[in-house]
Amino acid sequence: MKKLRALGVAAACLLLSTLSVSAQAPAVSAPAPAMPSSPLIAEVLGPGSRLDEDLRVLTDEIGGRITGGAGYEKSLRWGQEAFRRAGVESVKLEPYDAPARWEPESASAMLVAPAQFPVRVVSFGMAPSTSGALTAALVDAGEGRQADFERLGPKARGAIALVRSKPMLTFLDLFAEYLAGPEMVRAAVDSGAAAILFISTRPSTLLYRHMNNWDGTIAPLPVAQVAREDGLRLLRLLEKYGAARLSLELRNRVGGPWRPSNVVAEIRGSEKPGEVVLLGAHLDAWDLGTGALDNGVNCALVVEVARVLAAGPRPKRTVRFVLFTGEETGLLGSRGYVAAHRGELDGHVAAVIHDIGDGRTRGYYDNGRPELAPALRQILAPVAAWGADGANDEALLGTDNFDFLLEGVPNFVADQETEEYLPEYHAESDTYDKVDLREARINAAIAAVMVSGLANAAAPIGRRQSREEVAAVLQKGGLDAQMKAYGLWADWENGRRGRSARETR
Repeated sequence: MKKLRALGVAAACLLLSTLSVSAQAPAVSAPAPAMPSSPLIAEVLGPGSRLDEDLRVLTDEIGGRITGGAGYEKSLRWGQEAFRRAGVESVKLEPYDAPARWEPESASAMLVAPAQFPVRVVSFGMAPSTSGALTAALVDAGEGRQADFERLGPKARGAIALVRSKPMLTFLDLFAEYLAGPEMVRAAVDSGAAAILFISTRPSTLLYRHMNNWDGTIAPLPVAQVAREDGLRLLRLLEKYGAARLSLELRNRVGGPWRPSNVVAEIRGSEKPGEVVLLGAHLDAWDLGTGALDNGVNCALVVEVARVLAAGPRPKRTVRFVLFTGEETGLLGSRGYVAAHRGELDGHVAAVIHDIGDGRTRGYYDNGRPELAPALRQILAPVAAWGADGANDEALLGTDNFDFLLEGVPNFVADQETEEYLPEYHAESDTYDKVDLREARINAAIAAVMVSGLANAAAPIGRRQSREEVAAVLQKGGLDAQMKAYGLWADWENGRRGRSARETR
């Protein structure tokens, strides 16, 4: 997940603060003292849940799941088998278009002057390979801004640009890192630099993987990340001696346009089958860890909600469950879903997305639609005792709700605490043992209440917005500026993405 916003962290954990246990905890029993009364909740928290085992298989046995990489096909099979085991009547793969295919092979680096030692590196996502080992001058490119490269002048040409970073302590820091990425790459290309070496924002040599482009294409030059301690050592040597040389080799498998798939399952509605409530999470994950918090735990959550709804009375509206691929490489799977289903989006009552790990759920973001808050809180009333009935009207860019937002479909993202999620984000340390399974079960119970409430409500929670109304949400929430920074604005302006001005309700 690429969560492009300034997430706050609530200080109080309310009732759920007493429920946190380690991922090695035994099967979950109903929480006390404020257990909401609901058959859905009882079923999710009962002994029939497979959330723990589904997550273990996805993370421990499949592991990293870059779309198009080694774990991709295995994860698609996992999704199909998990939905079928859950009793969902319709399960299929739906293809979509992606502009490029990418998978890492190896990365290595060695300082060759003024000292000789290896440094720990990893390629950024969607970056090209070097042509064999690239041995070049290492230059201090400051924070990688346009002005930093301009100060380097001709020294940048043909060099490896070492870019400084600040330690990541909050989502504000993560937001700043993402926001600076496109400018860093453009400035490096304009300066004639041969490659970028970005210093990790994490301590203890921890590496993680991001990307700097948002359209699913391959970056214009090699970009690598260096372990923080190694990067700071390189900076000290540059400051001491004024010059250094580094050998960098990135080997990545790169391919052209292709057709990946999402996993789509469905429970057809008993009374209004043409109206659809969608519950989704992204199946893909960067490969350094095993994608447990981002976003395996929520894939298991989606399957668990499917199991519970399939076992109970058939919902009035159709409930569609989607495990999106290509999220980490540009929100490609959800964009592809929206393109494939554009003709039926008027019938999409809501899209509900879970993508913030296992943190305690405080409610849902309504993504710039505060008029939906009263109905949202009413739907979430069964979990109000858990403090999970909140409505946050901040609009989000960075997960699979975004193309539904651009199409005017009511869209919701689980609003979760982030203290445990952030340190492991996209990192080698994002593994099964980090997951609080009790909290994950509770989140699944909340999601089941949410989806069931939307599917069985007397009326849809809200209407589909017009293009003009969507534009107002983008402007009010500052998403227009983010879209421009990430190169997404032209597709919206030209009508290649989002609701057309010609469409009417």
